Amino acid sequence: MRLGVLDIGSNTVHLLLVDAHPGGRPVPFASHKKPLQLVAYLDERGCISREGQDELVGFVQEARAFADRHDAEDFLAFCTSAIREAGNGSEVLARVRAETGVDLQELSGDQEAAVTFQAVRRWYGWGAESILNLDIGGGSFELAMGTDELPEIALSVPLGAGRLTRDWLQGDPPSAKSVKELRRYIRSTLREAVPQFAHLGRPHLVAGTSKTFRSLARIAGAAPSAAGPFVRRELRREDLTLWTKRLAAMSAKDRTNLDGVSELRAPQVLAGALVAECALELFEVPSMDICPWALREGLLLRRFDAKMFEAEEPLPGAGVGHAQLDSTRRGPLSSGA
Repeated sequence: MRLGVLDIGSNTVHLLLVDAHPGGRPVPFASHKKPLQLVAYLDERGCISREGQDELVGFVQEARAFADRHDAEDFLAFCTSAIREAGNGSEVLARVRAETGVDLQELSGDQEAAVTFQAVRRWYGWGAESILNLDIGGGSFELAMGTDELPEIALSVPLGAGRLTRDWLQGDPPSAKSVKELRRYIRSTLREAVPQFAHLGRPHLVAGTSKTFRSLARIAGAAPSAAGPFVRRELRREDLTLWTKRLAAMSAKDRTNLDGVSELRAPQVLAGALVAECALELFEVPSMDICPWALREGLLLRRFDAKMFEAEEPLPGAGVGHAQLDSTRRGPLSSGA
């Protein structure tokens, strides 16, 4: 069975197609993505402009056509903080639905954390015992921990790398004062969140998901993505502390010369490093593993589980819409519930 998931994030819009069957691991088949920073299209009222909406609608149409060409049988479409927090988010969703037939659904921050955790649990298995997963997005930072398939605690805090860069780091490179003030803000925010995990004890495994963590690990010497998903990648706190200081002294252009840092994400990698460093410090974690599966894979796994058990609802409790795709029919895709 070929499944597709469309992720409308803060920095990119990304369609992933995977092949899955009962008893086998999902295998990526193809992907289609585009850099699209919807926050760059926010007006003074915090609403996504007409131009930004046009870009979004155009890509969703491309994504459906791409899925159809590659015989996808099912299609999930979701968005996170980029649209969730926009002043006209509901209007944008209505326009996407009207012009593309795709029911683009919102995930709350807590749902993001929980579904991402589920993907991490599937990747590492029950042998990992208690897992703490951290995920730095563009608009928010998700934390989740537990010993089961789903986490006992799932939290989201407004510490996304893109958000913090816009609000706190104006210079290029930023001033030492602005970095210090941002570090203080991150610490004060996480000091309210981290104690909520205390009763769960120390995790047996700490994992990091998201492009931010992958970039930081690559900067610190982890294997490149070309080495494949099964190579263990680790990010040590002492390396992170060293590189956070270096990143603070570099311009965005200079950061693009580092392994794993794209031009799109270079301006915000420092903010991500500050969040990661503070989180590892407050959780008293010396190192973390980088997990290749994250939110998209979690949603696909949940959808496949639902299909296996013939559930009526595609993603129970996850609030994610979908469109049924008929892979035997060629031409424009028909929308589904």
